[in-house]
Order: sequence, then structure tokens, then C-alpha cells
Amino acid sequence: MKPALLEVMRMNRICRMVLATCLGSFILVIFYFQIMRRNPFGVDICCRKGSRSPLQELYNPTQLELSSTAVLHQTRRDQVTDTCRANSAVSRKRRVLTPNDLKHLVVDEDHELIYCYVPKVACTNWKRLMMVLTGRGKYSDPMEIPASEAHVSANLKTLNQYSIPEINHRLKSYMKFLFVREPFERLVSAYRNKFTQKYNTSFHKRYGTKIIKRQRKNATQEALRKGDDVKFEEFVAYLIDPHTQREEPFNEHWQTVYSLCHPCHIHYDLVGKYETLEEDSNYVLQLAGVGSYLKFPTYAKSTRTTDEMTTEFFQNISSEHQTQL
Repeated sequence: MKPALLEVMRMNRICRMVLATCLGSFILVIFYFQIMRRNPFGVDICCRKGSRSPLQELYNPTQLELSSTAVLHQTRRDQVTDTCRANSAVSRKRRVLTPNDLKHLVVDEDHELIYCYVPKVACTNWKRLMMVLTGRGKYSDPMEIPASEAHVSANLKTLNQYSIPEINHRLKSYMKFLFVREPFERLVSAYRNKFTQKYNTSFHKRYGTKIIKRQRKNATQEALRKGDDVKFEEFVAYLIDPHTQREEPFNEHWQTVYSLCHPCHIHYDLVGKYETLEEDSNYVLQLAGVGSYLKFPTYAKSTRTTDEMTTEFFQNISSEHQTQL
């Protein structure tokens, strides 16, 4: 009787173990398909836990010899530092940044990145990339995100939304980067986009009418009402008019990079250039550990503002006004 009872108990234990193994395997299969449904490429876009941070990759690379790209970015950092030091030597003003100054700094917690976006310097595509990086599998292809959605402020978290200690921690620990563009070319790009496109009626109403009223003699009533035919010369005159910034701050599309990103107050680890946009962008993604499966979107944009176009626009702008700009 006793051996039979022991055999029954042994069989019960075996059955329970088999049942537990089957149940565990079933749960793992469900979990796997949930992940694959959200991220069909099977790559971990969301997290860097246990891996090296972008700052470590940048300043303490695994390879002993610095790459030419790393040397190039060190040169750019040095140039910013030297320029800021020279500027502070001639200016006694030393302002402290407020949270409101940080509203252009987009934060990616998972990859420890801070991106300061500058309008008219590929910020739409970089916002798309940041949505992929922070979306935790919600997005995989940045170009599938509509441009209008990329500019919805609620879709990305900015540094001004944190407490002061949290801000300081992220500024110290995260890799900070921005992209810049030749200033006059960026200005022409902003003018063409906001004042020569018929669909931008909000800019025509808010800024165009004001520019025409202030800068155009004998303006017609229609021009004063619509504000949709602002000349580039009038736009430049509006920007260099001291009354303009006394009235209100510049719009972000023609505000200076210095005022948007504060490079003399915030130490940027990488400064990308519009002229080398693709290479610099993919270097950022490489440092973030996602470069093997996420690339900066490339496509031919026939309407892009070029050097030649910028030169043409500035032909009628006096050297005095160029200096003031």
C-alpha cells in the first residue's frame, strides 16, 4: 500500500511540473508575440539598461584611437567654447537660465539624449526620430509620422517640464546635441516658407500685415489686410528694426540659435551642421546605440533653400543691413 501511495504522489509532482512548464512556455510565447506585434524588427528601441551611455561612447570610446568624426566634433566643441569665452570677456552680462529657456530641449529618457531643435534646420525629421526613440515601439519608421504630428508639443517631453534638480541631473548626465545652419540661408528658408506659401495665412495675418504696415510706403488696403506679399527686403528691415524686439520676441523660425539653445550656458556635446546633416545625424544615432537599425531620413527635396538661392535673395540687401543682421 505504501509504495503505491508514494508512486501516486511522485506522479502528481511530475504532472504539476509538466503543467507549470507548459504554462510558463505559453506565457513566454504570448509575451514574444506581443513584443513582435509592437516592434516587428525585433530590435530594442526603448531601453539602454546595462549598456554604455551616449556620453560614455562619445568621450570614452571602446576603440583606443579616436575616429576622424570624433576629432571633428571635438574641434567644433572647442570652437564654441572659445567663442563663448571671448564673448563673455567683452560682456559683463551674466544671466541665469530659467525653465522657460529650456522649452526647445527635447528629452529622451531611454537613450539619455537631449536635442535642442532649431526651426529650419531639419527639426521636423529630428522630431520624428525623437518620437521613434521615445515611443517605446509605437513607431518604427520616422517617415510614417506626419509632419503635423511631429510638431504637436504633447508628443515630446521638453526639459522645462522637469524640476530644477531633475533638469540639472539630465544636463550633466545626458548627451546634448543641436544642429545649426548658415544663418542667412536659414533666414531665407524661413522667409520662403512663411511668406511665399499661400497656405501660411496665419503668418501672413500675424506678421505679414505688421511688416507691410511698418515697412511699406503707400501700401494698398488689400496688402495691409492680407499681408501675403511681403518682400524679402521688407522682412530684413523688420528684423533689424530695434522696435521689433521691443514689441515682442522674435518668432522661433527666425530667432537666433544662440537665443533658442543657449550654447554658452549649456555645454553641447555634439554640434551638427546642416551641410553635413546625414553624416552628423547618423553619428548621433550610432552613439545612442540605435545606428544599426535607425537612420536619418533622406529624400530629395526640390524646394530646399540653397547657397545660390540665398545669394540671389541677398543681392538687394545692403552691406550695412547685412552687418546689422
